[in-house]
Amino acid sequence: MGYGSQAMTNGFTSFMRALVVAALLLATATLMFVAVATAKAAGALAIGSCGAYGEAHDYPSVADARAGATAQCQASGGCKVVAVTKKGCAAYAVDFSNPCKAQGWGKGAKLGRAQNEALKGCYTAGGKECVIRTFFCDAKG
Repeated sequence: MGYGSQAMTNGFTSFMRALVVAALLLATATLMFVAVATAKAAGALAIGSCGAYGEAHDYPSVADARAGATAQCQASGGCKVVAVTKKGCAAYAVDFSNPCKAQGWGKGAKLGRAQNEALKGCYTAGGKECVIRTFFCDAKG
């Protein structure tokens, strides 16, 4: 083996070491991102009378999400939390022609299911022109 072959082998080894280090750094950064995104994976939906609602998503805990949704909901008769999510979605529907009459809510792993449940609940409650008033998905939902 000549001098050129040895230099080529040393250069290749250095390149491989750098490639392994870069791969490990990328893997570590990915794991950190996933941990942060998963840590904030709680949501809540609070509803009140006449279309009032409050929503909270991507909170660190269910208790914090409940408190956030309740604080955001401003109804004269008060609000109650009707849906709590962990890595999921929630939706709220009201009767467009009379938001004080019919309403419905839903939750699910995916947004479409949550919205369908909300609309179904609104129509079941007697709504004639039910529409989605709000919806959200928390982390990974």
